[in-house]
Amino acid sequence: MRETDVRYPMPPQPTQEQSPPGFTKAMDPIPDHGEESYTGAGRLKGKVALITGADSGIGRAVAIAFAREGADIVISYLNEDEDAKETARWVEKAGRKAVLMPGDITSEDHCQSVVRQCLEDFGRLDILVNNAAFQRTYADIGDISAEEWDRTFRTNIYAPFFLARAAIPHMKRGGVIINTTSIQSRQPSAHLLAYASTKGAISNFTAGLAEMLADKGIRVNAVAPGPIWTPLIPSTMPPEKTKTFGKQTLLGRAGQPAELAGAYVLLASDLGSYMTGAVIPVTGGEIMI
Repeated sequence: MRETDVRYPMPPQPTQEQSPPGFTKAMDPIPDHGEESYTGAGRLKGKVALITGADSGIGRAVAIAFAREGADIVISYLNEDEDAKETARWVEKAGRKAVLMPGDITSEDHCQSVVRQCLEDFGRLDILVNNAAFQRTYADIGDISAEEWDRTFRTNIYAPFFLARAAIPHMKRGGVIINTTSIQSRQPSAHLLAYASTKGAISNFTAGLAEMLADKGIRVNAVAPGPIWTPLIPSTMPPEKTKTFGKQTLLGRAGQPAELAGAYVLLASDLGSYMTGAVIPVTGGEIMI
Protein backbone atom coordinates (compact mmCIF):
# COMPACT_ATOMS: atom_id res chain seq x y z
CA MET A 1 0.00 0.00 0.00
CA ARG A 2 1.27 3.46 -0.88
CA GLU A 3 2.43 5.76 1.89
CA THR A 4 -0.19 8.31 0.80
CA ASP A 5 -2.90 5.66 1.13
CA VAL A 6 -1.92 5.19 4.77
CA ARG A 7 -1.67 8.88 5.54
CA TYR A 8 -5.01 9.92 4.05
CA PRO A 9 -8.44 8.25 4.30
CA MET A 10 -9.52 5.91 1.53
CA PRO A 11 -13.11 5.39 0.36
CA PRO A 12 -15.63 4.48 1.49
CA GLN A 13 -16.17 7.32 3.92
CA PRO A 14 -19.28 8.53 5.73
CA THR A 15 -22.21 9.64 3.60
CA GLN A 16 -22.82 13.30 4.40
CA GLU A 17 -24.59 16.42 3.27
CA GLN A 18 -24.43 20.12 4.13
CA SER A 19 -26.23 23.23 3.00
CA PRO A 20 -24.13 25.49 0.75
CA PRO A 21 -21.58 26.96 1.08
CA GLY A 22 -20.51 24.25 3.56
CA PHE A 23 -18.32 24.43 6.64
CA THR A 24 -15.12 22.64 7.53
CA LYS A 25 -15.93 21.49 11.05
CA ALA A 26 -19.03 19.60 9.86
CA MET A 27 -17.00 17.40 7.49
CA ASP A 28 -16.05 13.80 8.21
CA PRO A 29 -13.13 13.41 7.89
CA ILE A 30 -11.87 16.95 8.43
CA PRO A 31 -9.70 18.00 5.46
CA ASP A 32 -5.95 18.36 5.86
CA HIS A 33 -4.88 21.92 5.06
CA GLY A 34 -1.25 21.40 6.04
CA GLU A 35 -1.75 22.77 9.54
CA GLU A 36 0.59 20.16 11.01
CA SER A 37 2.66 19.22 7.97
CA TYR A 38 3.65 22.21 5.84
CA THR A 39 6.92 23.92 6.76
CA GLY A 40 8.04 26.99 4.86
CA ALA A 41 11.46 28.14 3.71
CA GLY A 42 10.98 31.92 3.34
CA ARG A 43 10.26 31.73 -0.39
CA LEU A 44 7.64 34.52 -0.18
CA LYS A 45 9.24 36.69 2.48
CA GLY A 46 7.91 40.25 2.39
CA LYS A 47 5.19 39.44 -0.15
CA VAL A 48 1.47 40.17 0.10
CA ALA A 49 -1.07 37.70 -1.28
CA LEU A 50 -4.79 38.17 -1.89
CA ILE A 51 -6.52 34.77 -1.91
CA THR A 52 -10.20 34.30 -2.73
CA GLY A 53 -12.06 31.45 -1.10
CA ALA A 54 -9.35 31.42 1.56
CA ASP A 55 -11.70 30.51 4.40
CA SER A 56 -11.52 26.76 3.74
CA GLY A 57 -10.38 24.00 1.42
CA ILE A 58 -7.69 24.77 -1.13
CA GLY A 59 -7.76 28.48 -0.26
CA ARG A 60 -7.00 27.81 3.40
CA ALA A 61 -4.18 25.42 2.52
CA VAL A 62 -2.65 28.02 0.21
CA ALA A 63 -3.01 30.76 2.85
CA ILE A 64 -1.26 28.62 5.47
CA ALA A 65 1.54 27.67 3.07
CA PHE A 66 2.07 31.24 1.86
CA ALA A 67 2.14 32.56 5.44
CA ARG A 68 4.74 29.98 6.42
CA GLU A 69 6.74 31.07 3.38
CA GLY A 70 6.67 34.64 4.72
CA ALA A 71 3.68 36.32 3.05
CA ASP A 72 0.94 38.44 4.60
CA ILE A 73 -2.53 37.35 3.51
CA VAL A 74 -5.80 39.02 2.53
CA ILE A 75 -8.49 36.39 3.13
CA SER A 76 -11.38 36.95 0.72
CA TYR A 77 -14.51 34.87 1.36
CA LEU A 78 -18.29 35.04 1.07
CA ASN A 79 -19.80 34.71 4.56
CA GLU A 80 -18.15 31.71 6.26
CA ASP A 81 -16.87 33.81 9.17
CA GLU A 82 -15.95 30.96 11.49
CA ASP A 83 -13.88 29.19 8.84
CA ALA A 84 -12.22 32.46 7.78
CA LYS A 85 -11.22 33.28 11.36
CA GLU A 86 -9.66 29.83 11.67
CA THR A 87 -7.59 30.48 8.54
CA ALA A 88 -6.54 33.85 9.98
CA ARG A 89 -5.51 32.13 13.21
CA TRP A 90 -3.10 29.86 11.34
CA VAL A 91 -1.72 32.76 9.30
CA GLU A 92 -1.07 34.76 12.47
CA LYS A 93 0.42 31.72 14.18
CA ALA A 94 2.97 31.72 11.37
CA GLY A 95 3.89 35.26 12.38
CA ARG A 96 2.18 36.98 9.47
CA LYS A 97 -0.69 39.45 9.24
CA ALA A 98 -4.15 38.36 8.08
CA VAL A 99 -6.91 40.69 6.86
CA LEU A 100 -10.45 39.34 6.56
CA MET A 101 -12.52 40.57 3.61
CA PRO A 102 -16.03 39.04 3.53
CA GLY A 103 -18.30 39.77 0.62
CA ASP A 104 -19.57 38.66 -2.76
CA ILE A 105 -16.92 38.66 -5.48
CA THR A 106 -19.61 38.45 -8.17
CA SER A 107 -19.82 42.22 -7.59
CA GLU A 108 -17.17 44.22 -9.42
CA ASP A 109 -17.45 46.95 -6.78
CA HIS A 110 -16.60 44.45 -4.05
CA CYS A 111 -13.63 43.12 -6.01
CA GLN A 112 -12.30 46.66 -6.30
CA SER A 113 -12.86 47.14 -2.56
CA VAL A 114 -10.85 44.02 -1.74
CA VAL A 115 -7.89 45.28 -3.76
CA ARG A 116 -8.17 48.77 -2.22
CA GLN A 117 -8.22 47.27 1.27
CA CYS A 118 -5.14 45.22 0.51
CA LEU A 119 -3.30 48.34 -0.62
CA GLU A 120 -4.46 50.33 2.40
CA ASP A 121 -3.30 47.65 4.83
CA PHE A 122 -0.07 46.59 3.17
CA GLY A 123 0.81 49.19 0.54
CA ARG A 124 1.38 46.51 -2.08
CA LEU A 125 -0.07 43.47 -3.80
CA ASP A 126 2.33 40.83 -5.11
CA ILE A 127 0.25 37.69 -5.57
CA LEU A 128 -3.39 37.29 -6.60
CA VAL A 129 -4.87 33.81 -6.19
CA ASN A 130 -8.27 33.44 -7.86
CA ASN A 131 -9.53 30.35 -6.10
CA ALA A 132 -13.16 30.88 -4.99
CA ALA A 133 -15.74 28.84 -6.89
CA PHE A 134 -19.46 28.18 -7.13
CA GLN A 135 -20.72 24.70 -8.01
CA ARG A 136 -24.01 22.83 -8.16
CA THR A 137 -24.95 19.44 -9.61
CA TYR A 138 -27.82 18.73 -12.03
CA ALA A 139 -28.86 15.72 -14.07
CA ASP A 140 -30.73 17.72 -16.73
CA ILE A 141 -29.94 21.03 -18.43
CA GLY A 142 -33.59 22.02 -17.99
CA ASP A 143 -33.03 22.13 -14.23
CA ILE A 144 -30.32 24.80 -14.50
CA SER A 145 -31.86 28.24 -14.29
CA ALA A 146 -30.46 31.21 -16.16
CA GLU A 147 -29.87 32.87 -12.79
CA GLU A 148 -27.75 29.98 -11.56
CA TRP A 149 -25.81 29.76 -14.81
CA ASP A 150 -25.07 33.47 -14.46
CA ARG A 151 -24.03 33.13 -10.81
CA THR A 152 -21.64 30.30 -11.65
CA PHE A 153 -19.97 32.33 -14.37
CA ARG A 154 -19.90 35.52 -12.29
CA THR A 155 -18.21 33.72 -9.38
CA ASN A 156 -15.82 31.51 -11.30
CA ILE A 157 -14.72 33.62 -14.27
CA TYR A 158 -16.12 37.17 -13.97
CA ALA A 159 -14.59 37.58 -10.49
CA PRO A 160 -11.04 36.64 -11.61
CA PHE A 161 -11.46 39.17 -14.44
CA PHE A 162 -12.71 41.85 -12.03
CA LEU A 163 -9.92 41.18 -9.55
CA ALA A 164 -7.17 40.99 -12.14
CA ARG A 165 -8.32 44.25 -13.72
CA ALA A 166 -8.29 45.95 -10.31
CA ALA A 167 -5.00 44.43 -9.16
CA ILE A 168 -2.73 44.61 -12.23
CA PRO A 169 -2.19 48.40 -12.19
CA HIS A 170 -0.74 48.01 -8.67
CA MET A 171 1.45 44.96 -9.33
CA LYS A 172 5.14 45.41 -10.06
CA ARG A 173 7.38 43.30 -12.26
CA GLY A 174 7.63 39.90 -10.64
CA GLY A 175 3.96 39.97 -9.68
CA VAL A 176 2.01 36.74 -9.93
CA ILE A 177 -1.56 35.73 -10.71
CA ILE A 178 -2.60 32.14 -10.03
CA ASN A 179 -5.99 30.86 -11.10
CA THR A 180 -7.66 27.66 -9.95
CA THR A 181 -9.03 25.73 -12.89
CA SER A 182 -9.89 22.00 -12.74
CA ILE A 183 -9.60 18.66 -14.45
CA GLN A 184 -13.21 19.47 -15.35
CA SER A 185 -11.82 21.96 -17.87
CA ARG A 186 -10.64 19.02 -20.01
CA GLN A 187 -12.81 16.16 -18.74
CA PRO A 188 -16.21 17.73 -18.03
CA SER A 189 -18.76 15.77 -16.02
CA ALA A 190 -22.34 16.05 -17.25
CA HIS A 191 -23.70 16.78 -13.78
CA LEU A 192 -21.28 19.72 -13.43
CA LEU A 193 -22.12 21.37 -16.74
CA ALA A 194 -22.02 25.00 -15.59
CA TYR A 195 -19.01 24.56 -13.31
CA ALA A 196 -17.00 22.65 -15.92
CA SER A 197 -17.78 25.28 -18.54
CA THR A 198 -16.35 28.01 -16.32
CA LYS A 199 -13.22 25.98 -15.64
CA GLY A 200 -12.58 25.70 -19.36
CA ALA A 201 -12.95 29.47 -19.54
CA ILE A 202 -10.47 29.94 -16.68
CA SER A 203 -7.81 27.88 -18.49
CA ASN A 204 -8.21 30.03 -21.59
CA PHE A 205 -8.27 33.22 -19.50
CA THR A 206 -4.98 32.12 -17.92
CA ALA A 207 -3.26 31.57 -21.26
CA GLY A 208 -4.50 34.80 -22.81
CA LEU A 209 -3.74 36.96 -19.78
CA ALA A 210 -0.24 35.47 -19.51
CA GLU A 211 0.50 36.64 -23.04
CA MET A 212 -1.05 40.03 -22.37
CA LEU A 213 1.04 40.65 -19.24
CA ALA A 214 4.37 39.18 -20.36
CA ASP A 215 5.83 42.59 -21.20
CA LYS A 216 4.86 43.84 -17.74
CA GLY A 217 6.80 41.01 -16.10
CA ILE A 218 3.68 39.62 -14.40
CA ARG A 219 3.35 35.85 -14.57
CA VAL A 220 -0.06 34.17 -14.91
CA ASN A 221 -0.53 30.45 -14.30
CA ALA A 222 -3.14 28.03 -13.06
CA VAL A 223 -3.47 24.90 -10.96
CA ALA A 224 -5.90 22.21 -12.11
CA PRO A 225 -7.04 20.07 -9.19
CA GLY A 226 -8.73 16.72 -9.54
CA PRO A 227 -11.21 15.57 -6.88
CA ILE A 228 -10.29 17.41 -3.66
CA TRP A 229 -11.99 16.94 -0.28
CA THR A 230 -13.34 20.42 0.59
CA PRO A 231 -16.67 21.80 1.93
CA LEU A 232 -17.76 22.28 -1.68
CA ILE A 233 -18.25 18.51 -1.98
CA PRO A 234 -20.75 17.65 0.80
CA SER A 235 -22.57 20.96 0.22
CA THR A 236 -23.10 20.54 -3.53
CA MET A 237 -23.09 16.83 -4.36
CA PRO A 238 -25.66 14.12 -3.62
CA PRO A 239 -24.89 12.45 -0.26
CA GLU A 240 -24.24 9.06 -1.85
CA LYS A 241 -21.44 10.51 -3.99
CA THR A 242 -19.49 11.66 -0.93
CA LYS A 243 -19.03 8.03 0.09
CA THR A 244 -16.78 7.19 -2.85
CA PHE A 245 -15.60 10.67 -3.82
CA GLY A 246 -12.23 10.49 -5.58
CA LYS A 247 -12.19 6.71 -5.89
CA GLN A 248 -11.71 6.92 -9.68
CA THR A 249 -8.21 8.41 -9.38
CA LEU A 250 -5.12 6.24 -9.75
CA LEU A 251 -4.44 6.78 -6.04
CA GLY A 252 -7.96 5.57 -5.31
CA ARG A 253 -8.99 8.53 -3.16
CA ALA A 254 -9.75 12.22 -3.13
CA GLY A 255 -6.89 14.63 -2.69
CA GLN A 256 -6.47 16.78 0.38
CA PRO A 257 -6.11 20.58 0.18
CA ALA A 258 -2.61 20.34 1.65
CA GLU A 259 -1.52 18.29 -1.35
CA LEU A 260 -2.06 21.27 -3.66
CA ALA A 261 -0.24 23.89 -1.61
CA GLY A 262 3.17 23.09 -3.07
CA ALA A 263 1.98 23.79 -6.62
CA TYR A 264 0.77 27.26 -5.61
CA VAL A 265 4.02 27.99 -3.77
CA LEU A 266 5.97 26.94 -6.86
CA LEU A 267 4.00 29.31 -9.08
CA ALA A 268 4.08 32.18 -6.56
CA SER A 269 7.79 32.04 -5.82
CA ASP A 270 11.05 32.39 -7.72
CA LEU A 271 11.04 28.61 -8.10
CA GLY A 272 8.52 29.19 -10.88
CA SER A 273 10.17 32.24 -12.42
CA TYR A 274 10.27 30.66 -15.91
CA MET A 275 6.64 29.60 -15.81
CA THR A 276 3.80 31.61 -17.31
CA GLY A 277 0.72 30.52 -19.23
CA ALA A 278 1.02 27.09 -17.62
CA VAL A 279 -1.58 24.82 -16.06
CA ILE A 280 -0.28 22.40 -13.42
CA PRO A 281 -2.45 19.28 -13.02
CA VAL A 282 -2.76 17.92 -9.46
CA THR A 283 -5.24 15.18 -10.15
CA GLY A 284 -4.28 12.00 -8.32
CA GLY A 285 -3.28 10.45 -11.64
CA GLU A 286 -6.34 11.34 -13.68
CA ILE A 287 -5.04 12.34 -17.09
CA MET A 288 -5.89 15.77 -18.49
CA ILE A 289 -6.35 14.89 -22.15
